Amino acid sequence: MVFKKMLSAFGVGGPSVDTVLTNPNTRPGLTLDGQVNLVGGDAEAAIEQVVIGLVTRVEVEGHDTEYAGTMEFHRMVVSGRLQLAPKQQLSIPFQLPVPWETPITDVYGQRLHGMAMGLRTELAIARAVDKSDLDQVAVHPLPVHERILEAFQQLGFRFKHADLERGHIRGVQQTLPFYQEIEFFASPRYSNTISEVELTFVTSQRGVEVILECDKRGGFLSSGHDAFGRYQVAHTDADRVDWAQVVDGWLGETTSRYGSLRSQYGPSHGHGHGHGHSRGMGMGGMVAGAALGVAGGMIAGELIEDAFEGDFGGDFGGDE
Repeated sequence: MVFKKMLSAFGVGGPSVDTVLTNPNTRPGLTLDGQVNLVGGDAEAAIEQVVIGLVTRVEVEGHDTEYAGTMEFHRMVVSGRLQLAPKQQLSIPFQLPVPWETPITDVYGQRLHGMAMGLRTELAIARAVDKSDLDQVAVHPLPVHERILEAFQQLGFRFKHADLERGHIRGVQQTLPFYQEIEFFASPRYSNTISEVELTFVTSQRGVEVILECDKRGGFLSSGHDAFGRYQVAHTDADRVDWAQVVDGWLGETTSRYGSLRSQYGPSHGHGHGHGHSRGMGMGGMVAGAALGVAGGMIAGELIEDAFEGDFGGDFGGDE
């Protein structure tokens, strides 16, 4: 009997958790609906709380190094304390609001190379090993995102890679502790001036702030450099404009305005506890350190380095 109690404390014969999403596909600003299914173990268990959280892979720049960590960026408690009898089955329904700034992981049903997103369920059990469950989530673009991505394709740009960079973009109202960079190879018609473009969407209920970083080619006597552009678009503009024309205009303006933008987006100190850091004059020049802390039930910037790291490869097809 004593031995059995010890096994239970180590999670053997303890309660199990399995989360089922009604639909793993969602968009920024919508919800993820589902239920957490609990099954009691061999003995009665005191559950302290059941929490669900959105987790993703984020690139973190350290001193002369860059590494990917798993970060939880949005969480919700779906149940407080409860007693789970032996073998008892319990279903807890939930509706998790998806933050507007949640990065896009899938376009036209295809996973963007480099992106991973999951819903993690944690079962906190009194005096025992916590149990967890991970479910893959796909975040699809909103109409305005889709039109802008289509425009890049129409202009001949080829998708290269997407990732999340930890930090804040200077002068942009950002609620999450990272931003997404969607990278494209330049199309032939731009190849004289640009080699690559990085596109960032910072989305809110009103619209999208579009940040472009163009990697400009060096000329015969000049070295290459980066040029930046920032543009505001409303969700209601999605079907009102010729996006290929708009994006073409943005690219032309961004690459010609480099001189004035350089001083505007120079390296600087950020808000909160972090300090600005610069990757030469790359996006880093605009990036201010992430302001950490807990706000509105969201744990911003908690890096989770545990067995969960290993799960990402399996659950997301190991695209790295």
